[in-house]
Amino acid sequence: MAAESLPGTVRRLAPLLAPLARYHRHRLVGAEHVPATGAFLGCLNHSLATYDGFLFALALHRETGRVAWGLGDDKLFQIPGVASLFHASGVRPASHAHARALLAEGRAVWLAPGGMREALRPSTERYTVRWDRRTGFARLAVLTGVPVVLAACPAADDLYTVYPSALTAWAYRVFRVPLPVVRGWGPTVLPRPVALVHYIAPPLWPPPHEPEREEEQVADFHAQCVARMQGLIDDARGA
Repeated sequence: MAAESLPGTVRRLAPLLAPLARYHRHRLVGAEHVPATGAFLGCLNHSLATYDGFLFALALHRETGRVAWGLGDDKLFQIPGVASLFHASGVRPASHAHARALLAEGRAVWLAPGGMREALRPSTERYTVRWDRRTGFARLAVLTGVPVVLAACPAADDLYTVYPSALTAWAYRVFRVPLPVVRGWGPTVLPRPVALVHYIAPPLWPPPHEPEREEEQVADFHAQCVARMQGLIDDARGA
């Protein structure tokens, strides 16, 4: 299969991200599990740093030829100038309508179901999956019949120490604004030079959609995905 063309903004960002990839010795394990053709839904764990997702997207294209079309937080698209930048980067507002449109075109659609809620969890809860109330991706897979591909980067939680903070919890609960209290390399906010590896699991296929059992199917498939993602993280860490 010929490689898909990267969105223009991503191509321009690639040279800037290359030093970051070298800094973290970034690599993929399990790229052979990524479907060579056709639509699928990819799910990543969400770190506070977030940029590990961009490193993943570039490595994915380099090794498989697939473009990671992303779904991002709606609030990002409300910031002047940011919406056009994200659109040019292949990122769309997180909604079933946008996801369905991309999947209908045979795209690989990637998202981080845990969102900012997962990213802001304190380091005492690192390496854990916070997808308990995030069932939208599972419903989308059941309704469209596309497989789910999971990719985990446990070490992304080691880039920063995130401290429990009442201010962080309040700002996110009330305004959905991230205000983390963090420390990186030494006393600075520079990310630590840890090696980042994304581990990719074989695709998980949802059950054939049965409208009368949809809620049960979504709950069961969501639980299956969460358990597999946690297992992927634990296996990668040797837990």
